[in-house]
Amino acid sequence: LRRPFLFPIIGPSGRSLTRMGHPHDPEGHSHHNSVWISHFKVNEIDFWGDRGKGRIGHQPIEKIADEGDVSWVVTHAAWIDEASNKTLLHERRRTQVHLLDNREWLLIFDLTFTAKNEIALGKTPFGPIGVRMAKTIGVHDGGGTIRNSNGQTNEKEVFWKRAKWVDYSGQIADKVVEGITLMDHPDNPNHPSYFHVRDDGWMGAALTFEGPIKITPTQPLHVRYGLYVHAGLPNREELDRRWTEFTRVKLVQPAGKKK
Repeated sequence: LRRPFLFPIIGPSGRSLTRMGHPHDPEGHSHHNSVWISHFKVNEIDFWGDRGKGRIGHQPIEKIADEGDVSWVVTHAAWIDEASNKTLLHERRRTQVHLLDNREWLLIFDLTFTAKNEIALGKTPFGPIGVRMAKTIGVHDGGGTIRNSNGQTNEKEVFWKRAKWVDYSGQIADKVVEGITLMDHPDNPNHPSYFHVRDDGWMGAALTFEGPIKITPTQPLHVRYGLYVHAGLPNREELDRRWTEFTRVKLVQPAGKKK
């Protein structure tokens, strides 16, 4: 794998709500693995796929903490242009898990990107976060449902629309409905985000949908995304409430890589 930190998202029933690879195009979409952080155009280099010249290399873990209902890990990664063997970006990621009632949970990605030279995240609907849902949850394959914070449903209405959150839910087992809500933080650039969402079972928040974002030595990029892993089909009001709770979570702000 050309991206580290991949793991399945387990729902309240104990089954994985995500899958490794596209159910109908495993070769062309081999980069669709569970939940991933990447970007299609970093100085025009493809870090989104797994066959381009961009590679995200795992670096030492900074810290791990288990505080009962809240646990987190701080990791580092280098975004490397393999053609020149140069590191374009340094990523500091805090991955935090909040245990909720009824075996539901909230996963938070808090990401800070720094660069020694000016770097452009180019205009694209791909990045920085994507989610490949389990096949049975997809609208096409399992009769699942996509909804967003505006009350729109499924790809025809949700595709490339701004929203605070997008929810993908469906049947994960016989008479068992579960799902994931991907949430954009209000402090992120270009909030509310455009979402790239398909009936074939994937969704992503598109940070640079309208245009590029520059990262410089004096101007890092900080973004935060949440994934609410839930049972059933929560109504829009409940998902709005969960989004508000996500926006109020206080995390220790990144202070730079430890020497």
